[in-house]
This record gives sequence, C-alpha cells and structure tokens, in this order.
Amino acid sequence: MKIGPTQIILPGMSLEDTLGLCIEAGYDAVELTFTASGKDLNVEMSDDELQAVSRRCGEAGVTIAASIAHYAERGNLMSRDPVERRACSRCLARSLEIAGRIGTDAVLLHPGQLEAEGTYAQAWDDLVGALRELAPLAERHRAAIAVENVWNKFMLSPREAVQLTDEVGSEWVGIYLDTANMMAYGHPEHWIRDLGSRIRKVHLKDFDRGAGRFVDLMDGDTDWPAVIAELRAAGYDGTLIHEVGGDRAKQIEMAARMRRIVAG
Repeated sequence: MKIGPTQIILPGMSLEDTLGLCIEAGYDAVELTFTASGKDLNVEMSDDELQAVSRRCGEAGVTIAASIAHYAERGNLMSRDPVERRACSRCLARSLEIAGRIGTDAVLLHPGQLEAEGTYAQAWDDLVGALRELAPLAERHRAAIAVENVWNKFMLSPREAVQLTDEVGSEWVGIYLDTANMMAYGHPEHWIRDLGSRIRKVHLKDFDRGAGRFVDLMDGDTDWPAVIAELRAAGYDGTLIHEVGGDRAKQIEMAARMRRIVAG
C-alpha cells in the first residue's frame, strides 16, 4: 500500500512544496485539493494546466491518490434547499472532470451536513439521487466517487454505508473510509469487514476514546494490526492517506509511523 498526506492538512502549501515534502518524508502518494482560492491548484484550471500537474507529480514519483475540488459555494447534497444541493453537485461534477484530467481514480466527497429541517429519509434520498445522477460522469472520467464517513450526523454505521452504496447501484460510487471518524461510537474493523470491496480509498487518523479527541497516528486507541489485516482481507491494496496536521517535522514523523503501521 502506498502512503501519503492530503493537502487538506497542508493549507497554503504549493504543489512544489507538497511534492518536496513527499520526497523528503518518503511518501509515495498525495491527495490534491483544488479550490476557488488556490494559487497553483485552482478549480478553474485549464485542461493543459491540469495535465501539467499530473506530469509534475509523475516526475516526482508521487501517485495522485485522489483529489478534491470545490468552488467557493460548496453546497450541501443533503440540504432541503435545492440551491444548496445543486451547488454541491456542481462541485462534484467539476471534481470528477479534474480527476479525469490528472489521472487519479477517485474523488473525495464530503456530502454536507445533515440539517434539522426535513427528515433523515429525505436527506438519504436526495444524496442517493445525486450520486446516481453523477455516476455516469464518474465512469466517463474513470474516477470513483468516494463518500467519506464524516462527522455530519449521517451514515453512522457500516450497515448504512453498505446500504447507501448498494442503493446507488454503481461500481463508480463507493466509500472513502476514515479509520477514526467512527471511533467515538464504533470500530473501524467492523466497517472494513462489512464494506469490503465498497472501500475505494482510506484516510488514516487516530482517536483517543478516553480524551474524546483525534491524536497523532499510533497515539490513540486504533488497533492498527487489525485494521491493516482487515483491509488486506477485503482485498484493499490502494493508497493510505493521513489527515494529521502539523509542521514539516510532524509530517515526516507521520510518514515513519505509517510505514510501521503498514508493516504490521
């Protein structure tokens, strides 16, 4: 499995600096973010510019594990406001286009926050409908939509995650498994066993249940040998991307810890 960081936790770092960090730390993958305010990775980049990004990563020997792209108006696929839903769908469509141009095989989707208005079932149906609508675009660009289990009061169990992907009914829609986001109320091992091949990508984080907070990799309660064993049993051999913030020294240390985690 290839390891790397996500640019989500490297705010303001240019592509060149990100790749330099990867080379120095021994990361062989990276998750790229394209935003409306991004200087060298902007959501409005031309096809030629995006292809240049892909070439630069290839020259550095760093795989683009996945990508995230969004406009200033990110929207919310589970909002009762159709304007919010359309805004999020627009971001997701652009994210898929960018993924196709840079040659990555998945995009990260944070579907939005569950609101008090309406019902859980309405939010569920709206999300499933949007994913079904965009699955053909994902197939066209050969990039899966990977829905992350996030702290949004939604998709709280592996059973729901299985049901969501199966209801959409496309091999181009799966789960971006975060190994810590369920640890306040569950176990990552359960999610991996139930999801199996529905897992498209994996984020690594750690969680201290007693303190109720995220911590550095290997400083929390995650049973890393069990997590890696379950991922391998599920046939997952993709990238492992961490979401631990910190300075350059911290990022280099997380790379060393990730190598120990993968080695068992």
